[in-house]
Amino acid sequence: MSGGKRPIYALATWLKRQPPKVKAFLSVVAGMAALVFLRFIVHDHDNLFVAAEAVHAFGISVLIYKLTKERTCAGLSLKSQDLTALFLAVRLYCSLVMEYDIHTLLDTATLASTLWVVYMIRFKLKSSYMEDKDNFPIYYVVVPCALLALAVHPSTSHNIVNRISWAFCVYLEAVSVLPQLRSMQNTKIVEPFTAHYVFALGVARFLSCAHWVLQVLDTRGRLLTALGYGLWPPMVLLSEIIQTFILADFCYYYVKSIFGGQLVLRLPSGVV
Repeated sequence: MSGGKRPIYALATWLKRQPPKVKAFLSVVAGMAALVFLRFIVHDHDNLFVAAEAVHAFGISVLIYKLTKERTCAGLSLKSQDLTALFLAVRLYCSLVMEYDIHTLLDTATLASTLWVVYMIRFKLKSSYMEDKDNFPIYYVVVPCALLALAVHPSTSHNIVNRISWAFCVYLEAVSVLPQLRSMQNTKIVEPFTAHYVFALGVARFLSCAHWVLQVLDTRGRLLTALGYGLWPPMVLLSEIIQTFILADFCYYYVKSIFGGQLVLRLPSGVV
């Protein structure tokens, strides 16, 4: 093992031996340190949101390469792609009727790419789709998100249907990756392209979360007030944090695997 990798391997070994509470505490500390670092080097925090979109686009490009060059969709969750297409379609609708901007164009491109991925998995590469491993019930997330959106949504002057739709896409985005994580947990072994894609999602979610947290800090909480009143502002922030922590454990094992020189990621039981 090279000298540069020894400290990293020693640190990874030490972390592995720590109890869950210590790991959780260290994860929070690392996240806070990363936020402080981003606050000092990124002056316009809107750039973090653009960066999140760019990283997400990179993740989708990895999927496109896998599907076109490898001609296989093994390891991918069709249900996660369906959920992603659903929240993107709802968000695009809300963006068109509520506030048309650059994010509308980005969502259009992302939705088109996601629909292409869904088409490839469902029709062109169906023989390689691991349906038995992709067994997370979609209604476990769609129904709760819909009910939560009915109860907690923006208090703006927009049409009530649009406000509920916006809340629904925010909540659904936070948990849309769960079927993919369940599929990977079922297989225990994650091939490189799928691992790269999920890691890109994790980075994108963290950057998006950092964008919201830093905006709230810089405006001394005024941003939350601008979003409306009641439970909606904290629910937006909570959704961003939840979708970041959902992928945090996988990202840890991904980085550990990369530094360990392993091309194939092996997940221990209980990661997701």
